[in-house]
Amino acid sequence: MCGGFTCSKNTLVGLNVIYILVSFLMIGVAVHGKVSGIVTSLPIVGGITACGVFLLMISVIGLIGAVRHHQVLLFFYMVVLFLIFLIQFSCSCAALAINEGDEIKLIKSAWKTAETKSPSLVIQAEQTFDCCGLGLGEDNIPYLEPTAADQNFTIANDVFKNYPDADCYHAANTTMNTDCHTCYSHISDKVNSGFNAAGGLGLFFSFTEFIGVWLAARFRNQKDPRANPSAFL
Repeated sequence: MCGGFTCSKNTLVGLNVIYILVSFLMIGVAVHGKVSGIVTSLPIVGGITACGVFLLMISVIGLIGAVRHHQVLLFFYMVVLFLIFLIQFSCSCAALAINEGDEIKLIKSAWKTAETKSPSLVIQAEQTFDCCGLGLGEDNIPYLEPTAADQNFTIANDVFKNYPDADCYHAANTTMNTDCHTCYSHISDKVNSGFNAAGGLGLFFSFTEFIGVWLAARFRNQKDPRANPSAFL
């Protein structure tokens, strides 16, 4: 009968199979959103990725606990799943609450840090997006045409030395191609879509984890009809 031991067991098993699929989906969307991670690590998207990994691990534990009706595993599953909900819900809300101004500050801060501590990341970003310079002024207002400083960095580091067909290829003693633009114009949309996709997906599925906690608690306190009734705790 629905609501009985067998029904609760099958539902919990099915729910954990869904969680496994959701965890892969979360990881995939977050990793795709971090395409801009070439120039900046997006900590919120990273948090959702971590939640996906932990959700995958705890789903396997939930499957084992459901199949074996293991009291300790089910209790551990309930506690960890609730903690994952809290983290996932917080990260998802933060990702959706990010506005353009916050994105600009985040990208600019990471870009400046990369220029100082790891220039290879900036070089890789410019090669990937075929762009020159970040494209954010001191007042955080985006600009499209690379400045002299942007061009000097690209030339000094031979960013496009092996990419003669790139729009931003700049041979010695020549002017830069007018089709070459700054990197912010290329990555801003990707950063925004990454936040929205990862945040929306994480927020939607975080509420289903409440169902898992409730169902595990309910199943944990049900009798196995095949077991000795006197052995039930």
